[in-house]
Amino acid sequence: MEIQNILTIVLVVLGIAFILVGSVGIIRLPDFFTRTHAVSKSDTLGVIFVISGLVIYEGFTLSSLKLVLIILFIALANPVGSHALAKAAIKKGLKAKLQDDIEEEKAS
Repeated sequence: MEIQNILTIVLVVLGIAFILVGSVGIIRLPDFFTRTHAVSKSDTLGVIFVISGLVIYEGFTLSSLKLVLIILFIALANPVGSHALAKAAIKKGLKAKLQDDIEEEKAS
């Protein structure tokens, strides 16, 4: 197996792992804002790793240049979209769930 194929597999698996962690974050985190934060970070990084693996697999071609442009677009658009969602939620009146662990420990 060539180093190119090994690196491709490593990047794709790493990207899938980040996306999986973000999916678990949707289920485990308490409110909209923490879910949005976790998913936007992990999905952005996961997709960048997967597409980077495809760029390495493809080699230096026009297709790989297009994939690099897609990476740049995702790196810019995903955080902006997440910020817009959070801002719209704030305008709609959605409140973050705050939890004070220190006060709970003092009480017990």
